[in-house]
Amino acid sequence: MAEQLRRATRALISVSDKIGVADFARALAGFGIELVSTGGTRKILTEVGLKVLDVSAITGFPEMMNGRVKTLHPAVHGGLLAVRDNAQHRASMQAQGIRPIDILVVNLYPFEETVARGAAFADCIENIDIGGPAMIRAAAKNHADVVVLVDSIDYAAVLDELARHGGMTELALRRRLAAKAFARTAAYDAAIANWFAGEIGGAAPDYRAFGGRIIEVLRYGENPHQAAAFYRTPDARFGVATARQVQGKQLSYNNINDTDAAYECVAEFDPRRTAACAIIKHANPCGVAEGASLPEAYRRALACDPVSAFGGIVALNRTLDADAAREITEIFTEVIIVPDATEEAIAIVGSKKNLRLLLAGGLPDPRASGLTAKTVAGGLLVQSRDNAVVDDMELKPVTRRTPSNAELRDLRFAFRVAKHVKSNTIVYAKDSATVGIGAGQMSRVDAARIAARKAADAARAAGLAAPATQGSVVASDAFFPFADGLLVAIEAGATAVIQPGGSVRDDEVIKAADEHNVAMVFTGTRHFRH
Repeated sequence: MAEQLRRATRALISVSDKIGVADFARALAGFGIELVSTGGTRKILTEVGLKVLDVSAITGFPEMMNGRVKTLHPAVHGGLLAVRDNAQHRASMQAQGIRPIDILVVNLYPFEETVARGAAFADCIENIDIGGPAMIRAAAKNHADVVVLVDSIDYAAVLDELARHGGMTELALRRRLAAKAFARTAAYDAAIANWFAGEIGGAAPDYRAFGGRIIEVLRYGENPHQAAAFYRTPDARFGVATARQVQGKQLSYNNINDTDAAYECVAEFDPRRTAACAIIKHANPCGVAEGASLPEAYRRALACDPVSAFGGIVALNRTLDADAAREITEIFTEVIIVPDATEEAIAIVGSKKNLRLLLAGGLPDPRASGLTAKTVAGGLLVQSRDNAVVDDMELKPVTRRTPSNAELRDLRFAFRVAKHVKSNTIVYAKDSATVGIGAGQMSRVDAARIAARKAADAARAAGLAAPATQGSVVASDAFFPFADGLLVAIEAGATAVIQPGGSVRDDEVIKAADEHNVAMVFTGTRHFRH
């Protein structure tokens, strides 16, 4: 409709990210649009031969206080906020000598990037934009008359519309850009608020917000009738959000969730000490192992539950090499995520056109702090990330027999894995590999039974005389409320146990362990995962 079209006569441009801004400004000038700019942006535009009015010429004040104050002025905000069809607004503009600003181009000081590179507190504070968000919100509020651009990706759409309508824009475009602008300032303020809360030790601030930038719209969510998209937050943490997808079809919602679970699990294993592999299905490990090489780690992880591993996610803690790539591609796998890969390995994986290969660029630090959040009806549950690492825990022997060095090594391994299995969790391990995993059970004794049964199934499939739980150790993510779960593990062949302790029946559980000459250690730390 004609009344929805608005002519652009003046544009204010003030950007931190200057990619493409000179070409965009030149195109605006080609439509007869007057250019106004600030500081560094104006310098770039004038250097390419554009006529640009300095913002101080319309405010009557120079930039001051190291650039903290330059656009916070009625001449700017009046030009953005004035409703063009409102006679009173027009009269105020005329009385005060305010001219309209019809296009605002602003992207914000790089606060998120400054924090991500570990800058000092004072530097982060200086990279909090004030004038930018104020102008963006003003322009977005008045989108009935003003175009607001916060992202260079939208330059082309604006130019196309100006060309199509002879220097005018449609309301639909202005409204879409306004919605994006408000979302951008919300995400920006969320990043600042969360950083500030962390700096002052605010574990539970009165208000909490999260924001991120879209990576991609997904085909659907957990199920085909659910809409979904993937967003990147300001967190500087290697993983699926940082990864470069080398090949394969688009990741699904469930792929992303499972791949994140796999990579967080394998990151528990220091690549300088050992090669490690985690195979994940439905966000739970179905096999985790260390090895002298990646192929060995993969084979040992696969042996734990080869049936469940079919169509799973494989995560490795070292650069993917050709030998490991050959082994992994022998069975159907959905995703491989690794810190990096050799060119030969990439070529081998490339023979499986639907197999996704993700290069994350590094491993997430299991000890790093951070936040996790999930929605509930009408609210958010927010907590600090579970960054407890078993190597930092003091293991307290509580039975007559203390574990051997070999058992201690496997106990630490098993508890490291249990941290990444849905609760209730029981993990059997032997020689730094899982041999049975019981995940997500309502009863801990059932988790112990399921893990033992899966180990027995794997043994039969491999033609072994006895399941690998014979002579294994067992980890429980939380305390044994009764001795029954422990007795199931002992019956399966476990010789040593690691658990947090803290049950009112700890004495009963310890007594059962002593009666079977089983060693037990307490960690004092629980690893519930829901």
